[in-house]
Amino acid sequence: MKKLFLHLTKFIYFFSCWWIIFSINACAYIDPSVVTYVIQAVAGVFVAFGAILTVFRHKIFSFFRKTSSKHAKREIHIKNEEDIRIAIDKQEGTENDHSNDR
Repeated sequence: MKKLFLHLTKFIYFFSCWWIIFSINACAYIDPSVVTYVIQAVAGVFVAFGAILTVFRHKIFSFFRKTSSKHAKREIHIKNEEDIRIAIDKQEGTENDHSNDR
């Protein structure tokens, strides 16, 4: 019985609010500039929401990349150092093997 009374009270409350809000005629004119302001506000909310999603998406992706690619970054760094040594040797005209320098 208590649930029925609660549901009935909610229905009466929302129905009366709905009836009061939408039964009164508003003889008003909506200026086109007001519509433009509303459109700009809605667009601004969407842009801000998209920016927030992008920032968090990049943070989440970078977190997973850091944990799985620390070793890969070290290998790339070492490989780039070897390429630089080979390029310097070619410029100097020497063919040294730098694989045992580490």
